[in-house]
Amino acid sequence: MLLSDATLETGSNVDFREIPLNQISPNPNQPRLDFSEERIRELESSIKKDGLLQPILVRPLGDGYEIVAGERRWQACKRLEKESIPAKILILDDVESQQIALVENLQRDNLNPIEEARGYRRLVDLSGCKQKDLAEAVSKSPVFISNAMRLLDLPEEVQDMMVDGALSAGHGRAILALAEDETRIKLAKKVIEESLTVRETENIARLYSSQGLERVKRAPSPRSFGIAARKLRKLLKTGVRVKSVRGKNKIEIEFSDETDLERILAAIEDKEILSNQEEAQGQREGFVARQL
Repeated sequence: MLLSDATLETGSNVDFREIPLNQISPNPNQPRLDFSEERIRELESSIKKDGLLQPILVRPLGDGYEIVAGERRWQACKRLEKESIPAKILILDDVESQQIALVENLQRDNLNPIEEARGYRRLVDLSGCKQKDLAEAVSKSPVFISNAMRLLDLPEEVQDMMVDGALSAGHGRAILALAEDETRIKLAKKVIEESLTVRETENIARLYSSQGLERVKRAPSPRSFGIAARKLRKLLKTGVRVKSVRGKNKIEIEFSDETDLERILAAIEDKEILSNQEEAQGQREGFVARQL
């Protein structure tokens, strides 16, 4: 049975204490598969400066404890060589542990669409609940849960593109309109290479059903657009598309909320500062060379 929102909030079966780090192990069913190295470093700096502001959640397992939520906080404390960490101890079965881990990740830091979908699928498999009950437990609509889990019907290669941030959930749903995995992969690659929007992807998927993907004509974007998009995705750690729309070249940068937007702006500003410093250094070296 899935936990109710009330149980999740009140934590009526919660104990609180400091636990030695070496008694805690990570959750093998953690919904988040991709732990950003940058985010862990930021958290490490924050804990070093202000301490750990929120305890992690664990459950008893064997002679120690298993993390339910807060693995990044645990990793950051290990890097700081702390001996123990404040933790809330919950008595949970596998289903309850998975549900809390999923909800905590969704609320704290958005999972990518595939991580989210796999989390929902795992909950359904573990609990045997219906999607309607799952939707109520995680405060989502049944349609949202259904659409999310449908992304797992995509080929693994396309799912990997979504995990990397090259494709959005909207792109994934549009690609699902195609029946065969081979054509789904071809369209996914076309979306990335040509920086197609979700609407453009939907239109091409509809056209393919009667014409075939190879016959769908669209002026290809310069190779430099794809290279720039990949570099920006790596720099900003989010989805980025470089495209041309009605004769105007555009860069689209995805962000989840205001905090994520501030992180992206800081990354851009840091890059500008570094670039300005390199330019100034080059000018100084040129001046010295002329003096010699």
